[in-house]
Amino acid sequence: MLSMISLDASAQARAWLDRDSIGAGETVTLNIQTTSANSSAPDYAPLQRDFFLTGHTSRREFELVNGRSRTRTLYAVALQPRRDGLLTIPPLDVGGERTQSLTLQVAASSARMPARAGDDVFIESGADDESPYLQQAVGWVVRLYSAAPLVSGQLDQAAPEGASLQRIGDDAQYVRDIAGRRYSVVERRFLLVPERSGTLTIPGATFEGRGTGGFFDDLFGSRGAELHANAPPRFLQVRPAPANAPQPWLPLHDLQLRYQSTPQELRAGSAATLTVEAVADGATATQMPELQLPAIDGVQVFPEPVQADERFVDGRPRVKLTRRFSLVPARAGAAQLAGMRMAWWDVGAGAVRTASLPPLSWSIAPGAATQSSMAAPAATTAPAPAAGPDNSPWQAVQGANRVWVLAALLFAALWLFTLVWGLHRHAPAAAPPNLPDQAGKTPGRTRADLKRALDHADFGEVAQTLCALAHPPARGVDELLARLDDARQREAVQAMERARWGGGDGAAARGLLRSAFAQGPRWKADTPAPASPLPPLYPEG
Repeated sequence: MLSMISLDASAQARAWLDRDSIGAGETVTLNIQTTSANSSAPDYAPLQRDFFLTGHTSRREFELVNGRSRTRTLYAVALQPRRDGLLTIPPLDVGGERTQSLTLQVAASSARMPARAGDDVFIESGADDESPYLQQAVGWVVRLYSAAPLVSGQLDQAAPEGASLQRIGDDAQYVRDIAGRRYSVVERRFLLVPERSGTLTIPGATFEGRGTGGFFDDLFGSRGAELHANAPPRFLQVRPAPANAPQPWLPLHDLQLRYQSTPQELRAGSAATLTVEAVADGATATQMPELQLPAIDGVQVFPEPVQADERFVDGRPRVKLTRRFSLVPARAGAAQLAGMRMAWWDVGAGAVRTASLPPLSWSIAPGAATQSSMAAPAATTAPAPAAGPDNSPWQAVQGANRVWVLAALLFAALWLFTLVWGLHRHAPAAAPPNLPDQAGKTPGRTRADLKRALDHADFGEVAQTLCALAHPPARGVDELLARLDDARQREAVQAMERARWGGGDGAAARGLLRSAFAQGPRWKADTPAPASPLPPLYPEG
């Protein structure tokens, strides 16, 4: 009975939309998930006033967690707004549970129609910014419209030369009425980052698939009609970074900083938590500089790892970074925290902006240990035991106890000596650092690993991946530079090292690395491996 009560107490319902904003005539999918074992279908009656409801589906899953079975049920329904504006989806009842309320922005119908509207199947693609800056995060959206039900198909978008293209999130599916026809739409989102200025050509997306056939197709066993669609290539004019741009280069649509929580008081020797939040419109977590507090005199600051929440809003990426800092004062007195400042480039206005936090000040109270030590002389009335002529603690140890203390110290010293001797005798010989094993095997890396490291990893992992790609693997960055045959690649690695250790521009270094190593590293032919300073492990023969 207790286990059933705990399962019911942990059951909860959660609701979310696959898109936060849509146009008039489109549909949006409302998803509701519950972990209750005996839940019933949601009550959709409160939605009838603002929406047409179609396409009810449900799916139930069972999983075993820590030896206990758990049921998870997902309900989905397509909503078509009855009007435009900001609509509210009220809390819904799901088997006695209540979901949270949601908001949906519905834009008024516009006269703009896709160029291929009226075809059975066509593709529309576009960027949220037609003239982005170098290394600006651009949202690229590909939409597949189909008036006929699809049986199967493949939608592809090739990556352009001179830019990185990364798929973001899952596909969104909805219905849209265009020119009197109802189309099923599959929307796929990408993150596009230009790596050089000038004209950027984005290849057109392609689709190949099959749709449901008519009566005669079914009669003669046909698998349905073949469907093809090709989008025309698109061109973006990439602008270089302005001369007066702040460093590090951070092109954004908006940046907001705020204190999520601040300590009301600080006490010497005790830890307090301060939380900072940054919301960037038009960037991913890897493009953002590190959230770091300015130094506080007399206070140690211990940062925790950054928590990132990435989304795709209004056709472009948006990230919310949250970081907690533990503040530990070393002494009582006054403490002042200067406000955090972060310079960025407003891509819409073409101007330098600065996001900042207000300064904070505290009066640090004495710690508990300090207060007790200050009150101790007044509270103590009994005289301390006599220590002896030289006032040393050893003189306070009486005769009989002194023998036991000496014996304990002697046995402890003998035990430590025996432990060290045993470890030294049975310890295996240490292998030389950073050398391959006896068989000459090293962890393999591929160009795909290098691309993932350049897109998501820090510069330390990028350097390790580059060293591992060499044959045999390079022992360090210096050897890597000596074995690279491409001057641009050596320059990119040197820029990475400056950004890694010397305070260089990290964003610019990452752009150089992506451009220089787009086709993989180029090695010098027949480069002999450097002679090892250690003698050979086995005699040559």
